[in-house]
Amino acid sequence: MTTATNAKTSRNIIFLVIVAALGYFVDIYDLLVFAIVRIPSLKALGITDKDAITNDGHFIMNMQMFGLLLGGILWGVMGDKIGRIKVLFGSILLYSIANFANGFIGSINLSFLNIDIVHTYGIIRFIAGIGLAGELGAGITLVTETLSKEKRGYGTMIVAFIGLFGAAAAYFVSQYGWQKAYIIGGILGVLLLLLRLGTFESGMYKNVEKTNVSKGNFFMLFTDFGRFKKYLYCILIGAPLWYVVGILVTNSPEFGVALGSKTTLSAGEGIYYTYLGIAIGDIFAGVLSQVIKSRKITMVIFLLLSLISVACYLNAKGLDSKQFIWLCFFMGCSVGYWATFVTIAAEQFGTNIRATVATTAPNFVRGSLIPITFAFDAFKAHYGMINSGYIMMAILTVIALFSLSQLKETFGKDLDYLEIS
Repeated sequence: MTTATNAKTSRNIIFLVIVAALGYFVDIYDLLVFAIVRIPSLKALGITDKDAITNDGHFIMNMQMFGLLLGGILWGVMGDKIGRIKVLFGSILLYSIANFANGFIGSINLSFLNIDIVHTYGIIRFIAGIGLAGELGAGITLVTETLSKEKRGYGTMIVAFIGLFGAAAAYFVSQYGWQKAYIIGGILGVLLLLLRLGTFESGMYKNVEKTNVSKGNFFMLFTDFGRFKKYLYCILIGAPLWYVVGILVTNSPEFGVALGSKTTLSAGEGIYYTYLGIAIGDIFAGVLSQVIKSRKITMVIFLLLSLISVACYLNAKGLDSKQFIWLCFFMGCSVGYWATFVTIAAEQFGTNIRATVATTAPNFVRGSLIPITFAFDAFKAHYGMINSGYIMMAILTVIALFSLSQLKETFGKDLDYLEIS
């Protein structure tokens, strides 16, 4: 291979990583925008009762998470059947349209179908969730299959680091109005769609594209018990992260009341600083796994740190806004293993179902917020908000550590292989 060809290949790979990172940036922006504008958007739609804001907010968030669950399966299977690039185009287009619709939710009237404004909001977030489900998994699969086995950890680290700043962008844009936040999210999606035109398909996928091997067979993950357990463990190791974001930080105004906070805590501000911490944590997790050559040990360290950080948060009686910001940043750093978690999932399976796993696993983790929310609410009814926070984090951490112990180390693993049904 000539020097010019090598240089062109390197440029293509760098462009692929950058575009994947920007894709994740938009993905996180749109994924979290509701959590950030939950209260002002619901109030603008005439929902002012405190309990109604909490309950309706949970409903809309769960609708989005349910969309992520279904979308994860849909886009994951399609990513292995028709290619990673095609999935990226379809998913971006869908969530961009949904975000534009959310920006005009006050003008959408489905009363003739006996659907009120809250359920309309939930339906649109459900559609957005389906679209958002395809971005990360397809992007990470492309990066892991394109970079060398020694450097792919750095590639996924860059994707996560840049992408997670989408939360910061969503927070800043939301300061100019919740409707603008949604509309700009749609515009960012369209711009990303245009940028995607320059990306190329994974070489590993091209090698199996025309073969007769079963591709994107979601049921392959369930027909073999060993494969199913491995898949389940991949999902469970990521659950504590989404609990921190989806319950502890998103519901920070309510936690602030329970902790006797001197001021009203801002969920939007909390999410911003949490994701800033996650971005920083992802760098340390990525570098640490490359230095010690172990993704599993890296995950153990971060899972234990997250347990400590949550204990600090739930023990912060009478905290003020400044202390809250630092605690959110600390929690974010401690759960900054998202890229490592997704990389582990992608590296566990063969090329013919890798996109299926890499897309469904993170979305099932996000979707796990539904049962986590139900369990948390059940504990809260008996033990109160703070004690329930401790209980849920302890349970999820123990489950994650056990699941991690059952997975094989994948650092430096050759990914050019197939899963045989």
